[in-house]
Amino acid sequence: MSRRSSPARLAAPLALALALLCVAGFPSLSRAQPAPQAEVPASITIQPRPVEDLKAVFATVESVHETLARTRIGGTIAELKVKEGDKVTTGQLLATVRDPKLPLQIVSLDARIQALQAQQHQAELELDRAQRLRASGTGTQQRLDDAQSAVDVARAQIAAMKAERAVVEQQLREGEVLAPANGRILQVKVIDGAVVVPGETVASIATETYVLRLHLPERHARFMHEGDPVLVGNRGLAPAAPQATAPVGETALKRGTVRQVYPELSGGQVVADATVTGLGDFFVGERVRVYVATGTRQAIVVPPDWIVRRFGTDFLRLADGSETPVQVGGPIPALDGQPGGIEVLSGLKPGDVIVRPEGV
Repeated sequence: MSRRSSPARLAAPLALALALLCVAGFPSLSRAQPAPQAEVPASITIQPRPVEDLKAVFATVESVHETLARTRIGGTIAELKVKEGDKVTTGQLLATVRDPKLPLQIVSLDARIQALQAQQHQAELELDRAQRLRASGTGTQQRLDDAQSAVDVARAQIAAMKAERAVVEQQLREGEVLAPANGRILQVKVIDGAVVVPGETVASIATETYVLRLHLPERHARFMHEGDPVLVGNRGLAPAAPQATAPVGETALKRGTVRQVYPELSGGQVVADATVTGLGDFFVGERVRVYVATGTRQAIVVPPDWIVRRFGTDFLRLADGSETPVQVGGPIPALDGQPGGIEVLSGLKPGDVIVRPEGV
């Protein structure tokens, strides 16, 4: 009887050992699993908060300074090196003005200088002779003084002619029309072979610093201040609007800052300049949609992905499990550290608690 029960006695300790191994193995697996991430709040208590009242206006890309490249001498455009749209740097050659009279004047002055040099040589010989005669006692002091004066006059005339020749050479160099600043060529006013006079415009240049020039109604003048943020839309008057997508508050628009508010109203509008990075490839005069803050107001803002749209109606889920229909407005971008979202116009009241929908 004991021999028949021995296998049962052996099976019991074996089962106990397997159970202990399994229990000992589970903690090691649990330690290998990653730590759970911080949970996102699943409910929000509705409270109105102040938001910037954004107005969509059109701004124009303008250059802070527009300068003109002018001719300094009269003549004919011999070589035009730029066209509209070219980028130029300070001192770059834009065009060359040639005046055929200037080389002829230099040739004439060279001939006159040579004639004066010959007169100076003759006057120096007369001075040397007068000095020897005066030293021997056979010459007069007056003759010596006259010879000295003739040498001085010849030297002064040569110096005057060389200075006049330098003026003509400078005029030749001034035939090169140079770019006065870094920027982009807006307009070229002349063509090759055109006759120009001193001071005539060859090209207009927009400097590299671009701003957005805003024109707002007079009623918004009291809300515009230097340093206020602005949101800039896409190029080509694309109907871009502030977006409130994940992560909440991010916006696809460029951000800028009001640089200057002009103290004079123009046509019943306040004029302001805003600086925005990345305007270098825009056309000067291009219109861009801009959103500016014209005051603050109280609004109820909720995360955009908490709104459930069903049968053409928007719903928000309350903490008691029911759903309430709401009327939503436009997106509220994140500004001044405040999170963005979607504005709820009606359907909620302060103190309501909404929860995240399932599956979000």
